[in-house]
Amino acid sequence: MIMKTIAFGLLLSTSLVLADPLRIPAHTAYLAPDVNGARISEDKPIRGWTNPELKIAWFGEIRQAGKIECAVEVSLPEGKESKLRFTLAGRSKEVKVTGKGAEPQRVDLGEYSVTKPGYQQFRLESLNAKGEDAGEIGSLLLDGPAAKDAHFNLKERRNAASVHLSYENPKGANVEAFYCEASAEEDPLWTYYMAAGWHRGYFGMQVNSPTERRIIFSVWDSGNEASSRDKVGGEDRVTLIAKGEGVNSGDFGNEGTGGHSHLKYLWKTGSTQRFLVTAKPVDATHTVFSGYWFHPDQNKWMLISSWKAPKDGGWLKGLYSFSENFNGQNGHLRRKALFGNQWVRTEKGEWIEISRASFSHDGTGKADRLDRFMGVENGRFFLSQGGFVEGFTKYGTPFDRPVTKKPPGDLKLPPLPLP
Repeated sequence: MIMKTIAFGLLLSTSLVLADPLRIPAHTAYLAPDVNGARISEDKPIRGWTNPELKIAWFGEIRQAGKIECAVEVSLPEGKESKLRFTLAGRSKEVKVTGKGAEPQRVDLGEYSVTKPGYQQFRLESLNAKGEDAGEIGSLLLDGPAAKDAHFNLKERRNAASVHLSYENPKGANVEAFYCEASAEEDPLWTYYMAAGWHRGYFGMQVNSPTERRIIFSVWDSGNEASSRDKVGGEDRVTLIAKGEGVNSGDFGNEGTGGHSHLKYLWKTGSTQRFLVTAKPVDATHTVFSGYWFHPDQNKWMLISSWKAPKDGGWLKGLYSFSENFNGQNGHLRRKALFGNQWVRTEKGEWIEISRASFSHDGTGKADRLDRFMGVENGRFFLSQGGFVEGFTKYGTPFDRPVTKKPPGDLKLPPLPLP
């Protein structure tokens, strides 16, 4: 057991007592290089670890330098053996585990020296033959001076925080179009870089698999239904007016409900993608929202889709961009995108440049994952999250980018049928 000194002014007959170590659940770990190489589920050990090429890693912020004692819980059938290697702060230790049955046993991984505060990776490797089960891996246990006040995300949700930039509508103007450019600097799987969002929807680019990427345009229904579109009445549903060639359309739910559309296109990391959202009120209670994307290969604007939204009748407002990690299996990887050259066009045809934005994040970014940032780089705003990068951007911080004074001009959009 790990011995600790009681340090809360409480006088005991002995200064050394047994104390609980800091417990980092197995379900907070990440697997590499194959995120599906073993089974991770909430409040259970990691199971099915039979590939020695697979590594298990926990990440946490050590907030004060010093010694740290490490251990891990392992379950192994009676008489079976498993060889493991643990690495922290540039030092490794190999251990042999002899099975004692279903109950987890505490395996000492050694004492390590952390020379300065910052994020650390706690990595566990299997030294067993391929196909041989390394055992069920439970919680990582930490103790010692460097474990004091250490910060880990202890929840099963392993996503990096979602991060946003919010733009102000020009005062007194009816905004009929919002233009924004976006460029992905990092492109892990399961990333959505949303460039042109407004109060009724969002428009951007997504990494869905190693071989599939999408341009996505979606518009929310009216009402407050959170998950199932089957519960949304006809008077609250957005309806499809038109869509571009090769575009798929349908319903979406579980994040509000509405109409979804996407074009499968292998957009390139580092290349600038151009997005335009338009609003056309058709009567006092309905507005047609349309999403246009500039096709790099065709060198022209194309319609992704156009939707008639009920209980609206107004213009674009609540303009924003965001970056989302929508699958937590690789939430330890860094995501970064640049957003720039934002403009709005008023109903009178005047282009107005937007050069200020403010930062926000979701609930995960409040306390669980602090590696979330906004700033200005190469004349554009950037958003990044994940990677367990030190520091953070304070919620609500405003940033100004250099103005370009180069409005989009004549966009030569494809004609849109009347609703």
